[in-house]
Amino acid sequence: MFPSLKRRRHNGTPADITRDIEVAGKLLPLTIRQNARATRMTLRIEPGGRALKLTVPEGLPEREVQSFLNRHQGWLMTKLARFSGESELEEGGSILIRGVAHRIERTGRIRGLTEAVVLGEESILRVSGGEEHLRRRVADFLKKEARSDLERLVAVYTGRIGRRARSLSLKDTRSRWGSCSVDGDLSFSWRIAMAPPKVIAYLAAHEVAHLQEMNHGPDFWALCEKLCPDTRDAKHWLKRNGTMLHAIDFG
Repeated sequence: MFPSLKRRRHNGTPADITRDIEVAGKLLPLTIRQNARATRMTLRIEPGGRALKLTVPEGLPEREVQSFLNRHQGWLMTKLARFSGESELEEGGSILIRGVAHRIERTGRIRGLTEAVVLGEESILRVSGGEEHLRRRVADFLKKEARSDLERLVAVYTGRIGRRARSLSLKDTRSRWGSCSVDGDLSFSWRIAMAPPKVIAYLAAHEVAHLQEMNHGPDFWALCEKLCPDTRDAKHWLKRNGTMLHAIDFG
């Protein structure tokens, strides 16, 4: 919350409040300015996408400010992707893996595995090969992780409902995160590997549920929530943040 929103300058006007806000695993400075003439909250991204400015009506309750910022996380991620989507996929940049931001570090070796490691409190994605291959190698790593997670989850969920998936494939679709054919062929977007584990679990549960319910009726959603209790939260996360995952250019 913002316990300092009530602070005032010596002349009695509200003081600007500066704090950090986390967006897609990155901390950005946020300046909150109260304006007596403002009738609504206005959020602006500063040039270069390196800072944020929020103008609010004077005397607005702190809970409304926090609620506004929470609701606009997805919007921020989408807009900031325009500034960082190209440059982040380079050495020193970052990429989300299962919802955790990993700093990209080139190993300097021509050959070798791409691997995610934790050193101290920092998560790092180590990538071998030439700089010109970095984006492709990061994408290949995400595809491998997505397949590992989804194959495991699909096996668990199909076992619970007594159904069988004929095949599992990965694609880079923009219109949907997954699909299920009448023949039991499951398809997923490998970009889901960047989402938190509960979102990956929801996507697997969603498509497996279609093996039994080829619709989006009440029975389908009841089965989906039975397989994945985090269904509602995961749906909300994808609605807010899915566009940001799609905005990343892997070249």
